[in-house]
Amino acid sequence: MANWRWEGIDKNGKKNSGVVQATNAKEVRQALRAIQVKPRKIISPSIFEFDINEWLVQKGFAKPFGGKELTNFTKQLATMVNAGVPLLQSLEILYKQEKHPVLKRTVKNITTNVGEGKTLAESMMLEQGFDKLYCNMVKAGETGGILDTILGKLADHMDKQQKTISQIKAAMMYPALISVVGAVVVWGMLTFVVPQFSDMLISNGQELPAITQFVVNVSDFLNEYLMYMIPSIVFIAIFLKAYIGTPQGKMAYDHFSMKLPLFGGIVIKGNLSSFTRTLSTMLTSGIPLINALDICIETLDNSVISNDIREVKKLVVEGKTMSEPLSKIEYFPAMVTQMVRVGEQTGGLDDMLLKVSEVFEDEVETLITGMTKLVEPLILVVLGGIVGVILIAMYLPMFMSAG
Repeated sequence: MANWRWEGIDKNGKKNSGVVQATNAKEVRQALRAIQVKPRKIISPSIFEFDINEWLVQKGFAKPFGGKELTNFTKQLATMVNAGVPLLQSLEILYKQEKHPVLKRTVKNITTNVGEGKTLAESMMLEQGFDKLYCNMVKAGETGGILDTILGKLADHMDKQQKTISQIKAAMMYPALISVVGAVVVWGMLTFVVPQFSDMLISNGQELPAITQFVVNVSDFLNEYLMYMIPSIVFIAIFLKAYIGTPQGKMAYDHFSMKLPLFGGIVIKGNLSSFTRTLSTMLTSGIPLINALDICIETLDNSVISNDIREVKKLVVEGKTMSEPLSKIEYFPAMVTQMVRVGEQTGGLDDMLLKVSEVFEDEVETLITGMTKLVEPLILVVLGGIVGVILIAMYLPMFMSAG
């Protein structure tokens, strides 16, 4: 926001002037109408007062806020509401101190709508970045008069999700870095080193062993067709990304990811952890089971698991317990199904689901650790083997001629 100067006629019919903080001329006119001023002249702020972040948000160039920013916002709002600070004042404080330009603009819009009489949940539904789970939880908190408690639960829920995502990213970072560096080294050897050796060997009229000829053929292929391969790879990547964006492609990708030897277990357990924790949080907040299942279906990232939970919900609507259809899902552990059944029988389904989510989270952490320990040496062995084959292929003819 910046300072806009104005000149006009006030409600008493006198000429007046002043300064209004706004992001554009439209907001200035709105602010002046609110104080019954008829503007005659609106002077835009100087270049020194230009807010580049606000301009980027308006033009759609700013990066959307993510889970980390939303989690921090939720924690801070929960703390202030719990401390007895009025909701509107809490939002105004958060707006002033927020650094992320998109979230700052979003909080401003929410504050404006709440000030005009809308509920917090209704205001959040009008903004991007607040999913159905978030909005329904806030709505339940406002209805039950426990908004601070619900916001605290939401913050804990998002914290757990962010922790799992961070663990996966951290686990894959090192292997990915090694793979990229190794691929560059192999490409450099095949593109620059191997041709020099092959020219030298051919000029000597020496017959090349099979392994050397194979490496030379690969090198020649890369040097000749690399310029065609790069656009092809880019095109295939764009095509696959577009295909995965379709319902059929997303289903195929999710099914494939669940079958991967190492990563599949993390995908399944991670989604089941998210499902059980989300369902537990919503049930604790007083949201009915059917409504909670509907929201869980929409918030699950994996379409295969989402469809299976949709079938579970249909059977629950027909009068069956949730544990019955869950027991028929092959990737859902039998022990967990038993825990859900006990929760249904004792009336503590929300608490039992929370325990189940903690079990899944521990298993995900164990799988990530195990995968990291297995993938790192595997990548090193494969890359080392490729480099070793290239070196052997290049030096073998020399050893043969020396013998």
